[in-house]
Amino acid sequence: MKLLLDSFWRAAFYCLHPRVMWLSLLPLFLLTILGGLLGYFFWSHALEAVRLWLEGSGFFSTLLDWFTRFGLQGFRTAVAPIIVIAIATPVLIFLVMLIVAWLMTPALVELVSQRRFTSLAKAQDGISSSIHSALWAIGSTLLALVLLILSMPLWLVPPLIMILPPLIWGWLTYRVMSFEALAGHATANERQAIMRQHRGSLLFMGLVVGYLGAMPSLIWALGAMAAVFAVILLPVMLWLYTLVFAFSSLWFIHYCLAALDQHRAIQMTPTKELEHV
Repeated sequence: MKLLLDSFWRAAFYCLHPRVMWLSLLPLFLLTILGGLLGYFFWSHALEAVRLWLEGSGFFSTLLDWFTRFGLQGFRTAVAPIIVIAIATPVLIFLVMLIVAWLMTPALVELVSQRRFTSLAKAQDGISSSIHSALWAIGSTLLALVLLILSMPLWLVPPLIMILPPLIWGWLTYRVMSFEALAGHATANERQAIMRQHRGSLLFMGLVVGYLGAMPSLIWALGAMAAVFAVILLPVMLWLYTLVFAFSSLWFIHYCLAALDQHRAIQMTPTKELEHV
């Protein structure tokens, strides 16, 4: 518990570091460009496809006619953009996760190690670790995306929409962030030992971050009924997601590197005792 709380407050403090603030804006800049390109080339086609699908569906067509009959013509016009944005948002969020893991986490690991763990030795095979990290992140993200898609029908049950996405998000965060935090310093055996010994705490951290990651969606939900705010809300939401990811990455880095330092100290204790004998 002490290590959990200590790493939490250290991560929150490091979020105020100028380098961290700059890194949190870099993925936003890249994703804004990507979102703009996707919107420029596919927005009108996606809207038209969704409108045709809604008009062709007996249930939704009747529902939209019912809204129109009660003078809610504006909702009928806005429902297609809302659906397109709702579908595109999870994709952009998962891209943020990958960008943070690939761009931010190595830089944050270097920042923390230079300021706090200067004596902690790094792993020897950096290239192999980078490739393994990328494959691990891609595999975990694809699996989480499949779970997210499969769980979408259950979101119609009110309590589950507040439980399932954060659970999946937390599991993904735990898998990716733990691996990335240890990839540069720990050997494969050390990484496996730490992720096994501290699995409960690391999974708890992932769940907390999963619920923190759901909070920016509340801002999006407030303006989702007015599609005109999408251009403003989407970059703000993505930046908030990125900042949450930066915090979660720092939390896992501080925790995992401290755990690695303790693990090595324990492993060295029998050797030191033998030397004294």
